[in-house]
Amino acid sequence: MIRILRISGHFSPFSRTNCFKHSFRSPTTDPQATPFRSQRHVRHFASTEGPEPDFGDYLLVLPPDDALFGVSHIPKNIVPEQITRPSYVRQESGNPALLAQNTYNKKSNVRLGTDEETRMRRACALARESLDYAGHVLGTWPAVTTLQIDALVHNFIVSRGAYPSPLNYNGFPKSICTSVNNIISHGIPDQRPLQEGDIVNIDVTVYLDGYHGDTSRSFAIGNVDEKGKHLLATAYEARRIGIDVCGPNRHYRNIGKAIHDFIHGSYSSPISSAQQSNRKQRPSIEDIEYTICNAFSGHGIGREFHTRPWIFHSKNDEPEVMEPGDCFTIEPIVLQTGIRRETPIWIWADGWTASTENGARGAVFEHTIIITKDGVDILT
Repeated sequence: MIRILRISGHFSPFSRTNCFKHSFRSPTTDPQATPFRSQRHVRHFASTEGPEPDFGDYLLVLPPDDALFGVSHIPKNIVPEQITRPSYVRQESGNPALLAQNTYNKKSNVRLGTDEETRMRRACALARESLDYAGHVLGTWPAVTTLQIDALVHNFIVSRGAYPSPLNYNGFPKSICTSVNNIISHGIPDQRPLQEGDIVNIDVTVYLDGYHGDTSRSFAIGNVDEKGKHLLATAYEARRIGIDVCGPNRHYRNIGKAIHDFIHGSYSSPISSAQQSNRKQRPSIEDIEYTICNAFSGHGIGREFHTRPWIFHSKNDEPEVMEPGDCFTIEPIVLQTGIRRETPIWIWADGWTASTENGARGAVFEHTIIITKDGVDILT
């Protein structure tokens, strides 16, 4: 689950924005969530800079016209009493400022070769298994809804004695995040059936034996158009490149620089000379290039859900250096954009769902990794 950094110019560990594109009403006592709304992607959006490029063939996902503010009207999943809750649930505090204050200055580091590392690896292994299970559901259940996926993955997690970390985190009402097409992060599972040509990111975090494990993957539903396939391949490669530059005594800023250089066509691989031949080629397809969404970051993880180090996926001046035992996520959100253009985002009235303003798609792949004495291990 991604940590929110900056949206619409505001910088905060848990920022929100009032930049909504529709009119919304306040919550009522009606327990039923309002239905989703979607329409076929309009290929060219009006803009002061001229028409947007053709982002591909897919359905836009939009909030309902009568969407409610907040998430208090959305039923929350139930966790058996015997399962240990993380601290933010035990405190029953939904105050973002309090959570930020309690974790912002902490750093996630486990002692290698101890029970801490064993438990961290076990939590991450369960996160990976839970995400694999979600992928199995996608492959065997046509037109499944993200709400049904959430229920199944929730039951999978709790049946193994773990707690689904997103549930009740700052009030989040469900156990996983599901982000479809132009929804790029923190999508709340709903009753929209997944359809041919969709791209859906499923983000799973579990809390087991006192440690969190976090991972996500973007899945193609059926026959995705060529621009969608290219987006997925680009996002997958961006994560790999970010992991490649990790290791003890290396600067955290190297992650953002490597991903930036890849997206902008100037990446030099530190791994093999065979990759050097393509280092000047910026990823693109027809009139589409890519940018990294800077509103969200990766984060340290372990006993706490979100801590230092904060992982910026574009160029930055972060001074910290990786040390053995550091655990963190790498999860760059790659956005479609036009040549020499940007793709801004906005937040729905629920306070969580992040969408592109122009209907462009995003994709993200996430791993939790640990720095070892001589390199890096992928835990998920």
